[in-house]
Amino acid sequence: MTKEEYQNSVELLNKYAHYYYVLDDPLTTDEVYDKLYHEVLAFEEEHPSDVLAMSPTQRVGGTPLDKFVKAGHPSRMWSLEDIFNAEELKKWLVKTGKLVDDLSFYCEPKFDGASLNLVYENGQLSQAITRGDGVVGEDVTQNAKTIQSVPLSIDHLGKIEIRGEVVIFKDEFEKINIERAKEGEAIFANPRNASAGSLRQLDSKITAKRNLVFLPYGIGENSLDETLLHKRMELVYSWGFREPPRRKTTAGFDAIETVYEQMKAERDSYAMMLDGMVIKVDQIEAQEEMGYTVKVPRWAVAYKFPAVEKITTLKEIILQVGRSGAVTPVAVVEPTPIEGVVVERASLHNFDEIDRKDIRIGDKVIILRSGDVIPKIVKVLIHERDGKQLPFTRPTLCPVCNSELLDEGALTKGQTRSCSARVVNAIIYFASKPCLNIDGLGDKIVEILYKEGLITNVIDLFSLELDQLLALDGFKEKKSQKLLDAIAGAKGCECWRFINGLGMEHIGEVASKSLCEHFGLGFDKATKEELIAIDGIGEEMANSVLEFIRVNSEDIKTLEAILQPAEPAQKEEAAENPFKAKTVVLTGSMSESRGKIKVMLEALGAKVSGSVSKKTDYVIYGEDAGSKYDKAVTLGVETITEEQMREMLI
Repeated sequence: MTKEEYQNSVELLNKYAHYYYVLDDPLTTDEVYDKLYHEVLAFEEEHPSDVLAMSPTQRVGGTPLDKFVKAGHPSRMWSLEDIFNAEELKKWLVKTGKLVDDLSFYCEPKFDGASLNLVYENGQLSQAITRGDGVVGEDVTQNAKTIQSVPLSIDHLGKIEIRGEVVIFKDEFEKINIERAKEGEAIFANPRNASAGSLRQLDSKITAKRNLVFLPYGIGENSLDETLLHKRMELVYSWGFREPPRRKTTAGFDAIETVYEQMKAERDSYAMMLDGMVIKVDQIEAQEEMGYTVKVPRWAVAYKFPAVEKITTLKEIILQVGRSGAVTPVAVVEPTPIEGVVVERASLHNFDEIDRKDIRIGDKVIILRSGDVIPKIVKVLIHERDGKQLPFTRPTLCPVCNSELLDEGALTKGQTRSCSARVVNAIIYFASKPCLNIDGLGDKIVEILYKEGLITNVIDLFSLELDQLLALDGFKEKKSQKLLDAIAGAKGCECWRFINGLGMEHIGEVASKSLCEHFGLGFDKATKEELIAIDGIGEEMANSVLEFIRVNSEDIKTLEAILQPAEPAQKEEAAENPFKAKTVVLTGSMSESRGKIKVMLEALGAKVSGSVSKKTDYVIYGEDAGSKYDKAVTLGVETITEEQMREMLI
């Protein structure tokens, strides 16, 4: 093969690949492609200085990386505001119409994968960066070059960012999981997880095997002259990028709604996963005039598809016992694939819900799975009954220890703290980070210790001896001594950690700190009136505390004697500042950990809460602020940036 023949062969291979991977219109057979590919490879091995950057051999992956390097985006990658129904679409269109008149809109699928930003300079792919926080991501250029639908070069000499979604097609996803199962590897939960995991492989040769597909959805920094978005995207597709299965430029509510309904109806027939439709203002000048909020562009929105519902059969109802003794029903259904996930269990919430919906074993039911939320039964198909369905009998005895259950209507719970399920879960919680934070005492260790009879409750942890641990399989002396030291290190813990570790129903970290602040270790002597008087503690929480103390007063005293928790230090009253006596919520990524900022604010006399309500004074937000920020805006709660917070303290 001569150099000229080599160059022509590279062009031909790229043409074959473009038609195969981008246009879904193969021009030749795999045999012909493979033969020519190996001829090109042989030439390159003999003439390494003549290897073309666009050669398909450059897509096979390079030397494995030790880690990914952080990389900044030339221009920010924004999130999109979500809407879920026609009324919300109307409101958004009214809002955009108030900002700019006479708008048209570009509609395209919202692909469900991993966002990627491709940077081209002088026509060559120079960098590929994951979305990250929108400002800084990870450099995955080596992996991106293995994706056949990512052009290594384009017919554009200026610097330009091409944004898109990396996806795995549904049929390819099935093949990958079958192969992983054969190899004894964990299977991917859904194509989105598979594409994200494949894109972030340190060994790009693995990425190359996964048949990832890049689907462009937008443009970042650029110097294009086109004044309409749809014209810019046509130009992008002309450079060799794969087109979406449907896109449309239109105007007005009715036209947009029609495109949405068409896309929603066709979604199952598409090769890739979709979770909605993106609507963007088509006029670039109008986009620039409308600008951005702190989170999203005002000129674009994601119109999400309805949550996916499927019909299945309820096989049985099993019972789970939590650390507080609460018994929760769980539906076991016929395995049902929903959006790349095989659903076998669904939430029933509580026993009142079963009665209200008249759910029977053997019923045909509709289950709903929305995003990553646990599937739930939304409807019983009573007309499908044939008389074989069996009513569910509310339990009166614990399914684990057979002790009597207390029926409180929606909540059914056991009162025996020695129940094995309750004991194991209670000890795991007791040792967790928000409680006593006992390093090394994880779920499996607790289960082993309980199974071997070394512990039957939390108190038994403090009588464990080295010889007992060494007698267990897998417990070496160093590991065992380290565990005993960690348990001993829990002594003298903070008062609130002791209270939180008790695992009282409805009492978490915030409530534990409030109890500690108001009563110290005398919390077990507080009256209902005194408990309810604390801001944030209602009647249900107060009743839970009183019931727990009534049943477990001896254990509380014993644990207190062993741990000798530190009484809360008398706080010096904070000097006057804008956050003193204010309720504050933190959300998003900040310049330092939210834990450190939380400690700082608490020292200033602020109450830092985990949820937003009308009583919240400030929501302080950083990058990628989520639903807490949105709720604050809805409730009219004042929102400030981290920088504004610090300026207020100067």
